[in-house]
Amino acid sequence: MSTKEQQRNPKPMIALLMIAAFIGLFGETAMNMAMTNVMNDFHVNAGTAQWLTTGYLLVLGILVPISALIIQWISTRSIIIASFIFSIVGSAVGAIAPTFAMLLFARVIQAVGTGLILPLLINVILIVVPITKRGATMGLMGMVITLAPAIGPTLAGFIVDVSSWHYIFWVSVVLYMILIATLLPKVFNVTTLTKPKIDYVSILLSTVAFGGIIYGLSTFSEGSVVSTTILVVGMIALLLFVWRQFTSDEPMIDLHVFKYRNFTIGSLLLFIAFALILAMAILMPLYLKGSLLLTATSAGLAMLVGNLINAILAPVVGNTFDRVGAKIYLTAGYLFFVVAAVLLFVVVSASTPLWIVIVAYMIFFIGASMIIMPAQTNSLNELPKKLYSHGSAVLNTFQQIAGAAGTAISITLMTTGQVSYAAAHPKAGVETLIAAGTEHAFFFIVMLAVIGFVLSLFVSRPKMTS
Repeated sequence: MSTKEQQRNPKPMIALLMIAAFIGLFGETAMNMAMTNVMNDFHVNAGTAQWLTTGYLLVLGILVPISALIIQWISTRSIIIASFIFSIVGSAVGAIAPTFAMLLFARVIQAVGTGLILPLLINVILIVVPITKRGATMGLMGMVITLAPAIGPTLAGFIVDVSSWHYIFWVSVVLYMILIATLLPKVFNVTTLTKPKIDYVSILLSTVAFGGIIYGLSTFSEGSVVSTTILVVGMIALLLFVWRQFTSDEPMIDLHVFKYRNFTIGSLLLFIAFALILAMAILMPLYLKGSLLLTATSAGLAMLVGNLINAILAPVVGNTFDRVGAKIYLTAGYLFFVVAAVLLFVVVSASTPLWIVIVAYMIFFIGASMIIMPAQTNSLNELPKKLYSHGSAVLNTFQQIAGAAGTAISITLMTTGQVSYAAAHPKAGVETLIAAGTEHAFFFIVMLAVIGFVLSLFVSRPKMTS
């Protein structure tokens, strides 16, 4: 990076990357609320329609691990421009898609754009923001990353109720065009292109590993032999990928990041948090609409309060992070997770007062605001500069796998709970069955939150290396 570029104001570029990441992550979950409409329009079943989310996660899971290599080969500005091209084309094609196949293709193109932006955002922050000021910036990023997938169903529910699902894509197109007109001219290159040797075997193993794991987890609820086989193949490929990274002179992802204690613990805490957030994001709309019989808009508004609390608190946590420290925030955040999960597990039924659900959801997202940024910042602060892109790639990959795992396991448990309850209560109505299934899934959320709380007790302040 030249002296001139070092003197340029990085804030507009960081703002552009954060907003672009928000739009991309909004797209990741927005279609959940429109799934039934798409099924009716294209005459496809739920299993087929679910590929709109599964396909998106699959592309992210394949592309994000390669990001460390991409960042070392392609300039910052070029990656951002490429990301915008993929995102806008994907959104535009999705908006006018005449068939389900074309809509799925559009989602894949969209995911490529998001997959390029997410790792770059963290890498740019680590390079241009001084280590003593990272807390505030990472706090804003934490707000973006948690708010987008959480608020996606809220905005999408409103859009679907007042118009059609096509406008979910048009909103993205308009937002991307505004970014191009206002902030793209202020983007400059910040990364150093080292152009390391490309290890095609690692790329292949990475694709099979993360693609197979995310596909297997996303379709796990089907219980098919194919899904199980692909999941096992993905895990075997992951073991081979890890072995190759440790034995290669120029690894695609330098897994020596895990020799740093806080990075390892922070990665696990981030994984659990995203699994819980994505599990909530898919369970709550199903429960609110299917059991409490709210409209899509009403369900979205019920979830909005918690999301807004997260949006307000995340920057506050970021600004006070350096004084308070990661351990206090992470422990408190996971304690809020446990309280919210236990409360929902205890009260969920077909007749639960809506206000109790809203309060529990608010408590949950108070916890989320205290976890995402501290976990990321405390992890990355301990890494040397040469490992920034590798640490970023690991954390973002964990997020995608966590999202797939949280979604898949919660839906599987919800379905299992419904089947068990129906067997014991043959005359139970649909609303009661959905509530019983949701309660069954929340037991998993409680257990995962407790594990995260225990793990947070082992966090320490890192030895800052830069």
